[in-house]
Amino acid sequence: MNDGEQWLTIERTFNAPIDLVWAIWTEPKLFRHWYGPKGASVPATEMDLVVGGTRSLTMEMNTAQHSFSMHFTGTYKTIEAPYHLAYTESMCDETGAVISPQSMGMPADFPDTTEVIIDLSEASGKTLMKLVHVGVKEAMVGAEGWHQAFDKIDKVLASAD
Repeated sequence: MNDGEQWLTIERTFNAPIDLVWAIWTEPKLFRHWYGPKGASVPATEMDLVVGGTRSLTMEMNTAQHSFSMHFTGTYKTIEAPYHLAYTESMCDETGAVISPQSMGMPADFPDTTEVIIDLSEASGKTLMKLVHVGVKEAMVGAEGWHQAFDKIDKVLASAD
Protein backbone atom coordinates (compact mmCIF):
# COMPACT_ATOMS: atom_id res chain seq x y z
CA MET A 1 0.00 0.00 0.00
CA ASN A 2 1.31 3.38 -1.00
CA ASP A 3 1.76 5.65 2.04
CA GLY A 4 1.03 8.65 -0.21
CA GLU A 5 -2.56 7.47 -0.69
CA GLN A 6 -5.47 9.27 0.93
CA TRP A 7 -6.90 6.56 3.14
CA LEU A 8 -10.31 6.63 4.76
CA THR A 9 -10.16 9.02 7.71
CA ILE A 10 -13.11 9.63 10.02
CA GLU A 11 -13.22 11.89 13.06
CA ARG A 12 -16.04 11.83 15.59
CA THR A 13 -16.56 13.45 18.96
CA PHE A 14 -18.41 11.47 21.62
CA ASN A 15 -19.97 12.79 24.80
CA ALA A 16 -18.18 10.17 26.90
CA PRO A 17 -14.91 9.83 28.77
CA ILE A 18 -11.92 8.42 26.92
CA ASP A 19 -11.84 5.21 28.99
CA LEU A 20 -15.36 4.33 27.86
CA VAL A 21 -14.60 5.02 24.19
CA TRP A 22 -11.45 2.88 24.55
CA ALA A 23 -13.62 0.10 26.01
CA ILE A 24 -15.96 0.01 23.01
CA TRP A 25 -12.90 -0.80 20.87
CA THR A 26 -11.29 -3.31 23.23
CA GLU A 27 -14.06 -5.14 25.10
CA PRO A 28 -15.81 -7.74 22.92
CA LYS A 29 -19.17 -7.36 24.69
CA LEU A 30 -19.30 -3.62 23.88
CA PHE A 31 -17.68 -3.94 20.45
CA ARG A 32 -20.37 -6.37 19.26
CA HIS A 33 -23.10 -3.79 19.91
CA TRP A 34 -21.92 -1.17 17.43
CA TYR A 35 -19.58 -2.71 14.87
CA GLY A 36 -20.79 -3.08 11.31
CA PRO A 37 -23.21 -1.26 9.05
CA LYS A 38 -26.97 -1.01 9.61
CA GLY A 39 -28.52 -4.45 9.56
CA ALA A 40 -25.34 -6.18 10.74
CA SER A 41 -24.87 -8.15 13.90
CA VAL A 42 -21.65 -9.44 15.42
CA PRO A 43 -22.39 -12.74 17.19
CA ALA A 44 -18.75 -13.67 17.83
CA THR A 45 -15.75 -11.57 18.79
CA GLU A 46 -12.40 -12.58 20.26
CA MET A 47 -9.75 -10.06 21.26
CA ASP A 48 -6.33 -11.02 22.62
CA LEU A 49 -5.44 -7.42 23.47
CA VAL A 50 -1.64 -7.65 23.45
CA VAL A 51 0.78 -6.59 20.75
CA GLY A 52 0.93 -9.57 18.40
CA GLY A 53 -2.38 -10.87 19.77
CA THR A 54 -5.12 -11.99 17.43
CA ARG A 55 -8.53 -10.46 16.99
CA SER A 56 -11.34 -12.21 15.16
CA LEU A 57 -15.00 -11.61 14.56
CA THR A 58 -17.99 -12.85 12.68
CA MET A 59 -20.40 -10.34 11.18
CA GLU A 60 -23.81 -11.42 9.93
CA MET A 61 -25.84 -9.41 7.46
CA ASN A 62 -29.54 -9.95 6.92
CA THR A 63 -31.15 -8.11 4.02
CA ALA A 64 -34.40 -8.58 2.14
CA GLN A 65 -32.41 -10.22 -0.67
CA HIS A 66 -30.23 -12.61 1.35
CA SER A 67 -28.33 -13.37 4.52
CA PHE A 68 -24.63 -14.06 4.80
CA SER A 69 -21.73 -14.15 7.23
CA MET A 70 -18.33 -12.53 6.93
CA HIS A 71 -15.35 -13.44 9.08
CA PHE A 72 -12.38 -11.19 9.87
CA THR A 73 -9.04 -11.77 11.54
CA GLY A 74 -6.11 -9.56 12.38
CA THR A 75 -3.21 -8.88 14.69
CA TYR A 76 -2.74 -6.06 17.16
CA LYS A 77 0.24 -3.92 16.15
CA THR A 78 0.15 -1.10 18.72
CA ILE A 79 -1.72 -0.75 22.01
CA GLU A 80 -1.28 2.43 24.07
CA ALA A 81 -4.33 2.50 26.35
CA PRO A 82 -6.45 4.58 26.21
CA TYR A 83 -5.02 6.70 23.40
CA HIS A 84 -3.88 4.59 20.46
CA LEU A 85 -4.82 1.26 18.92
CA ALA A 86 -3.66 -0.25 15.62
CA TYR A 87 -4.44 -3.64 14.14
CA THR A 88 -4.44 -5.45 10.83
CA GLU A 89 -7.61 -6.81 9.30
CA SER A 90 -8.21 -9.50 6.69
CA MET A 91 -11.21 -11.47 5.57
CA CYS A 92 -11.02 -15.11 6.55
CA ASP A 93 -13.03 -18.30 6.54
CA GLU A 94 -14.70 -19.83 9.61
CA THR A 95 -11.38 -21.40 10.66
CA GLY A 96 -9.47 -18.10 10.55
CA ALA A 97 -7.59 -18.84 7.31
CA VAL A 98 -7.19 -15.60 5.33
CA ILE A 99 -9.16 -15.52 2.07
CA SER A 100 -9.25 -13.14 -0.86
CA PRO A 101 -11.73 -10.27 -0.42
CA GLN A 102 -12.74 -10.85 -4.02
CA SER A 103 -14.01 -14.32 -3.06
CA MET A 104 -16.55 -12.47 -0.89
CA GLY A 105 -17.63 -10.17 -3.71
CA MET A 106 -15.32 -7.26 -2.93
CA PRO A 107 -13.91 -5.17 -5.82
CA ALA A 108 -10.64 -6.19 -7.50
CA ASP A 109 -8.76 -3.26 -5.94
CA PHE A 110 -9.71 -4.18 -2.34
CA PRO A 111 -6.51 -5.28 -0.53
CA ASP A 112 -6.09 -8.64 1.21
CA THR A 113 -4.89 -6.95 4.42
CA THR A 114 -5.68 -3.49 5.73
CA GLU A 115 -4.69 -1.63 8.88
CA VAL A 116 -7.06 0.15 11.26
CA ILE A 117 -5.57 2.94 13.37
CA ILE A 118 -7.55 4.57 16.18
CA ASP A 119 -6.38 7.69 18.02
CA LEU A 120 -8.32 9.05 21.00
CA SER A 121 -7.98 12.31 22.91
CA GLU A 122 -10.12 13.81 25.64
CA ALA A 123 -11.19 17.38 26.31
CA SER A 124 -13.89 18.65 28.66
CA GLY A 125 -15.29 15.18 29.28
CA LYS A 126 -15.71 14.43 25.58
CA THR A 127 -13.58 12.13 23.45
CA LEU A 128 -12.31 12.88 19.96
CA MET A 129 -11.83 9.70 17.97
CA LYS A 130 -9.87 9.58 14.74
CA LEU A 131 -9.92 6.44 12.60
CA VAL A 132 -7.61 5.88 9.66
CA HIS A 133 -8.23 2.71 7.65
CA VAL A 134 -5.08 2.16 5.62
CA GLY A 135 -5.94 0.32 2.41
CA VAL A 136 -9.50 1.66 2.19
CA LYS A 137 -10.41 4.85 0.36
CA GLU A 138 -13.54 6.88 1.06
CA ALA A 139 -15.15 5.70 -2.19
CA MET A 140 -14.44 1.99 -1.54
CA VAL A 141 -16.81 -0.62 -0.18
CA GLY A 142 -16.42 -0.62 3.59
CA ALA A 143 -16.16 3.14 4.06
CA GLU A 144 -19.92 3.57 4.37
CA GLY A 145 -19.98 0.68 6.82
CA TRP A 146 -17.67 2.59 9.17
CA HIS A 147 -19.89 5.68 9.00
CA GLN A 148 -22.99 3.61 9.76
CA ALA A 149 -21.23 1.80 12.62
CA PHE A 150 -20.08 5.05 14.20
CA ASP A 151 -23.65 6.35 14.06
CA LYS A 152 -24.54 3.50 16.48
CA ILE A 153 -21.83 4.32 19.04
CA ASP A 154 -23.71 7.06 20.93
CA LYS A 155 -26.44 4.54 21.84
CA VAL A 156 -23.87 2.03 23.06
CA LEU A 157 -22.03 4.66 25.11
CA ALA A 158 -25.26 5.82 26.74
CA SER A 159 -26.20 2.28 27.77
CA ALA A 160 -22.66 1.49 29.02
CA ASP A 161 -22.69 4.23 31.70
